[in-house]
Amino acid sequence: MLKKLPAICAGLLLTVTAYAASVQLAKDHPDTYTVRKGDTLWSIAAKFLQKPWQWPEVWQANPQVRNPHLIYPGDVLSLAYLNGRPGLGIASRGGIEPHTRAEQLENAVKPLPLSAIEDFLKKPRLVSEDEFKRAPHVVGIEDHHINGATGQLIYVRNLDAQPGQHFVLLRPIGRYYEITGKDGRPSEVYRQDMQDRDDRPSMLWHHGPDHFTLRGNVKFLGYEMLQYGDVEATHAGNPASVLVTSTDYEVRPGDYVLPPDNNQFDFQYVPHAPQQVPATMRVIAFTDALNAVGRLQVVALSNGAADGIENGQTFSIFHAGDVVTDRTDYPEGSFKAFFKRDEAKVQLPEEYIGHVMIFRTFDRVSYGLIMDGIRPVHLGDKLYEPDHT
Repeated sequence: MLKKLPAICAGLLLTVTAYAASVQLAKDHPDTYTVRKGDTLWSIAAKFLQKPWQWPEVWQANPQVRNPHLIYPGDVLSLAYLNGRPGLGIASRGGIEPHTRAEQLENAVKPLPLSAIEDFLKKPRLVSEDEFKRAPHVVGIEDHHINGATGQLIYVRNLDAQPGQHFVLLRPIGRYYEITGKDGRPSEVYRQDMQDRDDRPSMLWHHGPDHFTLRGNVKFLGYEMLQYGDVEATHAGNPASVLVTSTDYEVRPGDYVLPPDNNQFDFQYVPHAPQQVPATMRVIAFTDALNAVGRLQVVALSNGAADGIENGQTFSIFHAGDVVTDRTDYPEGSFKAFFKRDEAKVQLPEEYIGHVMIFRTFDRVSYGLIMDGIRPVHLGDKLYEPDHT
């Protein structure tokens, strides 16, 4: 039997939108739950809700914490109805009691596991084709070494730098391109691996179709660069002398040197539905697998900030149904099967795969984390609003 939350919580509903009216509780949901280390807001919500991405719609503000999204191991969450709507709130504080905001951010339960996306927050970087062509690049290593390492000098051509300035090392791992169909179909974005380079880093993407096509015009959108090291300029000139201060891989001639990306990353993601979903939005690349990926793996998606995509947006993923042959009405070897082959083919409906949440966007491409799912995600799988059926 559900218990009522204290009256003080009744007037502190954080955000209840029209979605809250459609919130459905999970079967055999608990009335209370004690937060554990390693939990995320998504995983906790999955214990109470059929659609865990809806947790912001039913969350109750905690009067003791300035940011009601921050909960801690040991906190006891309670499920109750307010005005006929389900709501989650903190029934008691049994964990770390924060005293400063820094402690809150360090110990609070995160909306999603940051360990799964940490590399993708800091390391990949998209640069335009013009920026790529103008980017300073390594032309040599001290003492004629083939490769460079931490503590060695490297020589960089076209680097406008003064001694003491800091830069980062980057290596291209892929490029994105857009195909505009000649038959009036919407433009679609694809990704191509940089396969002409040896010893590629471990952040391995798998791409869609080859960019050479007769289906339409190809336009390159930008190069995906992997940031793998830090350097400091020691002597101005062309080439400039640069000291490698840290690196994850050996430095090679042809690698690039650019100023660090000082954009701040968002670590407090709030899942929400997009206002609209681009018709061409789909999975165009994924990591560390040849054919498919699953929960808590990263995918690259074919739309970005220019299309209205933003951090926290949650989408459902669907896989296109197969085409099968109706052998009942069109038996193999029959007259009908031979002369009416097209009629014998049946397109099966799309199948639901899972949910993906956006955690980093670029202009025309975005990265998402697979939050849950019942089947593997494949290249080309389409994205819809999170409630799509």
